[in-house]
Amino acid sequence: MRTSAGTRRRRPRPPDSSAEDARTLQALGYSQQLHRRLGAFGNFSASLSVISIMSGTLLLFGYGLNSGGPAVIMWGWLAVGPLVLCLAAALAEITSRYPTSGGLYYMARRLGGERWSWYTGWLNLLGLLGGIAAQDYGIATFTAAWANLQWGHTPTPGSLLATYAVVLALHAALNLFGARLMNFLTSLSAWWHLAGAVVIVGTLTLVPAHHQPAGFVFSEFTNNTGWSAPVYVMLLGMLLPVFALAGYDTSAHLSEETSRASVAAARGIVRSVAVSWIAGGLLLAALLFAVQDYTATLSGPTGVPVAQIFLDALGVALAKVLLLVIIVAQFLCGYTVTASASRMIYAFARDGALPGSARWRQVSRRTAVPANAVWLAVGVAFVLALPSLYSATAFSAVTAISVVGFTPAYAIPVLLRLRHRDRFTPGPWHLGRWSRPIGWVAVLWAAAVSVLFLLPQTSPITATSFTYTPVAVAVALALTALWWRTGRHSYRVPGSHSPADADIDIDTDTDTDTAVDADATTGTGTDEFKPTNI
Repeated sequence: MRTSAGTRRRRPRPPDSSAEDARTLQALGYSQQLHRRLGAFGNFSASLSVISIMSGTLLLFGYGLNSGGPAVIMWGWLAVGPLVLCLAAALAEITSRYPTSGGLYYMARRLGGERWSWYTGWLNLLGLLGGIAAQDYGIATFTAAWANLQWGHTPTPGSLLATYAVVLALHAALNLFGARLMNFLTSLSAWWHLAGAVVIVGTLTLVPAHHQPAGFVFSEFTNNTGWSAPVYVMLLGMLLPVFALAGYDTSAHLSEETSRASVAAARGIVRSVAVSWIAGGLLLAALLFAVQDYTATLSGPTGVPVAQIFLDALGVALAKVLLLVIIVAQFLCGYTVTASASRMIYAFARDGALPGSARWRQVSRRTAVPANAVWLAVGVAFVLALPSLYSATAFSAVTAISVVGFTPAYAIPVLLRLRHRDRFTPGPWHLGRWSRPIGWVAVLWAAAVSVLFLLPQTSPITATSFTYTPVAVAVALALTALWWRTGRHSYRVPGSHSPADADIDIDTDTDTDTAVDADATTGTGTDEFKPTNI
C-alpha cells in the first residue's frame, strides 16, 4: 500500500495474542506457566487425535459386530453423532468463557461450587485415565494382530500386557519433550488420520472383488451377547460411537498452551467431533461393505476383526500395510491422550485436589512439562488394565469406564450453566438463542448414556464375563467422597472469593476471532448462532 507521497506504508501486524491470553488466564486466577506453542489448528488436531477415528471406531469394531452387528454399528453411528455434537457445542460455549487446563472442573466450580467441581474433576480424570488404558491396550492388540500376520505370533494375555507396558512407557517418554514436539505430533496426527482414512476407504472400495450388499450393511442384526432382548442389545451397541467420539475436552485441557484460546479451544472441540463423525462413518461403512465371511471375521486367528477383513479382502501384503497405518495413527492418538490426562492431573494438583498435590503439580523448568503428572497418568492406566490377565471383557470394561467418567463430567458444567443462567456470561464463541435447547438435549443424552454403560454387557454373568465397570466406578467415587471429607481443606480453585463472572472482562464480540479464522462472521453484535462460529 502506498501513500500519496509514494512511500510504502506497512500493513499493521496482527496483535500478539500472548499478552491477551495471559491476562485472561490471570483474570481466571492463574499465572502463565506452560508455553503457548499451539495454534488453532494444533488445538483442533489434538482433539481430533484423541477422538481418533482409527482408534475408537476400530478398537470396538469387534464389540459392535457382536452387539447388534452391522445395522447397529451404522445406524447407531448416524444417530449418536448429532447428540455428541450437541454436548460438544454446549461444552465449547463454556470453554470459550473459561479457557484453563483444568477445563471441566474449573467450569463446575465457577458455575456450581466446590462440591460440584470436586466430583466433576474426579470423573473427568477417571475418563482420561480409562481413555489411556483403552487406547494403549488397543494398540497392543493391533500390534499383536500385525505380528500374527508377519511371524505367526499368537498373542496371550501376558504378552499383550507386556506390549501395553512398552507403549505406555513410550508415550510417557515422548510427553517429556515439551509443547514444541506436541504441536508437531498433533498436527502430524491430524493429517495422518485423515489421509489414512482416505487410503483405507479407497483401498477397501477399489480392491476387493466382492462387496456386501447395502441390505447387509444397514439391516444385518447379530446378537452374540447372550441377552435375549434386541432393544437392550442395540443399546449396548451404542458403546462404540459414544466411546469413539469422546475425548474432545482435550482442546480445553490444552487451552493454556494455545494462542487465542477463548476461540481456538471452543472451535477445536466442535470441529474435531464434526470431522470425526463424518470420516468415521465412511470408514465404518467401507469396512462393513468389505466383509467377506462374517463368521471368520469374528473368530479369525489375528483376534482383531479389522485385521481379518483386511486379510480376507486384500491379501496378506496389503493387510499388513494398512494395519501399520492404523497402528501409527493409534500411537499418535495415545500420545495426545497421555498429554491431555497429564495436564488435567497438573491442573487438579495445582488446585490441591490430589493426594500429594505438591509433587504432581511440579513443572520442568527446561521444557515446561508436568513430568511427574505424566508418569502418574501412565502408572494408573497400567493398573486399570491388569484385569485383562483373567477377564475376557476387560477391554470393553475399560472403555465403558472411560465413557462413564467422561460423559457426566462433560454434562455437569452444561447442567450448571442451564440452572444458573445469572452466573454465566458467554465468551467470544457462543450458541446464542440455541444455547438452552442444545444444552438440555446434551444433558438428557449424557444422563442416559452414563446409566446404560454401567449395566452388564454379556450373559450369563460369570467370573470371566463379569463387567467390572460399575465396581471400578463405585470404588473411584467412594475414594473421591472419602478424600472430599479428609482433603478438601487443601482444595482451592482461584476466583472462588468473588462472583463467578464479575472479575473477568472478555470481549464477547465475534470481532475477536478474525485473526484466528478469516471466514468468521465479524461484528454481528447479536445473539444469533452463526454456523461460521463453528
